[in-house]
Amino acid sequence: MDDAKLKQLLENMEIPAPNDNRRKESLNLAVAAFQKNEKSAQGSSLWSRLIGRQPGTRRETMSFSQKKVMYGGLATACVALMVFAVSPYSRLEQTAERVVQVAAGQDAGAAIDRKAAANYVTAESVEDMRRAEVDRQSQGFDPSRLEKKEKLDEAVVGVAPPADTAAMADMVAPMEAEMAAKSAVPMGAAREMLAPPPPASPPVVSGMAVPQPYPVVIPGQTEVGRDKFKDFEQNAIKQVKQEPMSTFSIDVDTASYSFVRQSLTQGVLPQKDSVRIEELVNYFDYAYPLPKTKEEPFSTTVAIKDSPWNAGRKLMVVGIKGYEIERAAAPDSNLVFLLDVSGSMNEPNKLPLLKQSMMMLLESLKPTDRVSIVVYAGAAGMVLAPTEAKDKSVIINAIQALQPGGSTAGAEGIRLAYQLAEAHFKKDAVNRVILATDGDFNVGITSPDELQDFIERKRESGVFLSVLGFGTGNYNDDMMQRLAQNGNGVAAYIDNLNEARKVLVQEASATLFPIAKDVKIQVEFNPATVSEYRLVGYETRALKTEDFNNDKVDAGEIGAGAEVTAIYEITPVSAAPAVDASRYAAAEKKPEPASSEYGFLKIRYKLPGESTSKLITTPVTPANTEADAVVTRETNWAAAVAGFGQLIKGGQYSGTQTYDDILKLAQVNRGDDLFGYRNEFINLIYQAKTAAAMQSQGSSPGGPDTPVHYDGQTR
Repeated sequence: MDDAKLKQLLENMEIPAPNDNRRKESLNLAVAAFQKNEKSAQGSSLWSRLIGRQPGTRRETMSFSQKKVMYGGLATACVALMVFAVSPYSRLEQTAERVVQVAAGQDAGAAIDRKAAANYVTAESVEDMRRAEVDRQSQGFDPSRLEKKEKLDEAVVGVAPPADTAAMADMVAPMEAEMAAKSAVPMGAAREMLAPPPPASPPVVSGMAVPQPYPVVIPGQTEVGRDKFKDFEQNAIKQVKQEPMSTFSIDVDTASYSFVRQSLTQGVLPQKDSVRIEELVNYFDYAYPLPKTKEEPFSTTVAIKDSPWNAGRKLMVVGIKGYEIERAAAPDSNLVFLLDVSGSMNEPNKLPLLKQSMMMLLESLKPTDRVSIVVYAGAAGMVLAPTEAKDKSVIINAIQALQPGGSTAGAEGIRLAYQLAEAHFKKDAVNRVILATDGDFNVGITSPDELQDFIERKRESGVFLSVLGFGTGNYNDDMMQRLAQNGNGVAAYIDNLNEARKVLVQEASATLFPIAKDVKIQVEFNPATVSEYRLVGYETRALKTEDFNNDKVDAGEIGAGAEVTAIYEITPVSAAPAVDASRYAAAEKKPEPASSEYGFLKIRYKLPGESTSKLITTPVTPANTEADAVVTRETNWAAAVAGFGQLIKGGQYSGTQTYDDILKLAQVNRGDDLFGYRNEFINLIYQAKTAAAMQSQGSSPGGPDTPVHYDGQTR
């Protein structure tokens, strides 16, 4: 090819549209490469060596044919450089952009985490680039890549430029190699390979677009198996002659149900330890009779019915209904929101959902209620001083300004929130800290035992603590349960906006306004009528027998209008026992029945602000089987939910019951379903029948068969 043909070829070639940012990056790379080659020229300038001249002379050392080869190579290199300059997805450009900006001090406020940078720079494909970008946002990293780019890692972390041009040259060496390898790709093929996908649309969380600071929205893989739950064994069958008394604290938490629903919606069975049967049962409203007077804060209902999973045995269902407070008559609230804004909250189902949840709660508050906001990430700080709810614009602006980033110093945030609540303590009002987090405390005090001790001491001040959990992947349920149980509060798990509405709007009174605290239940079974019993659920709420009368022992709280349900499975003496009778005890004379009672129910509770408990007693007799139609329907529904919980935990105590049996029992006893929660539960039964045992590492958040979305494209 002669000079004329080469010139014609270059003139006819389509040149991409100018782009200032791409031009600057390309120039930075070219300068770095030039400085490296200049250093290795050993006294001769780079341009002199290219054109065949030596310094101080005009003698040409290259023939015309050699010049054509040299000029052709330069033209090809220029074309390749321009192609890479307009491609937003080449590893060369992405790496150069971050290296140049950070090294030059232009992006010091967003310096890349050193370990995340190792992932980013050593990416080998566009897919790796996207995942590396997600890791960089969440400060994640792949330890296997750390040794590959040690020098480059150090340069990326620093905000000052390298000390000399040699260091910069070392940084761009991998880029030069990749450029040389790709320069031989035909122009048409290169454009097709590197063409960017359509512009990304921001993800939508229930109708609201979530602003995204980076182009990558949803990763291709979800973190699986890192959620933390307390390991516990299910309650065993007890023989009445050996252990006639059963004692436990009530539980009004609902976090387990929401987590189970979230797992089944993804097409997988939940972790067994995440299933707390009492929280599944207590998720629903029950039409138990209301208290007759205000002097007793709750009523007690007991029903005896046949066990749906073991023939011959019976269920003893205990229902408690709290007194309802009119919203206008409710006391004022002094609420301190303690919000996790660490890097782990940078997901659509975490901080953005948390913001929307707070907006909902704000709408349900009275104008005289007071709101404060404390945030924590690597450190803790107050972003909103105590502000009355009538100043909505001020509160909303503070909420909207929240941004994720940093590690998780949760303990420091808890300390600051309690200090703020105590400093602005409001007598005759509800003083409560509401912690919203994924529970991933990794800075400062991280021991659940130490945090539990702190919360136990602080509850004596009259400031209660409730917990709202968000997200999956690193959700620390064990931590959340300990904090809520010992802070005289409730624990809920928010997996969508409907759940936020249920917890913070529809059930705001039950969540915020306690009507009784330290509520304990003790049942003494009659060995003359009952041979065995088993408490369904409440494993994490068990108390010692002597704890029942000890007012120093903490227990659960009941909010205004809340319901609590507990279920015992009992074996009458006339039925075949699950545990063989003792060979030697069989010769003993059977006790004469003092009465026909199955057992004796006792409940202790304290009124808010009091330290001495009150006692309610109720005998349990066969007459309790004659419940009215509403109570029968409601307790049947509770039995269906309890059976479902037993089955998804492995079915150790489920007998012959199947998902189809549970489905029939639930459908017949659905009753009034104003908000559709019971119908949703019936759908969960269908989902559990086909759910996988474990979620695969590469499956998407929507389930194993759900397509993965990157930047608006389905893959």
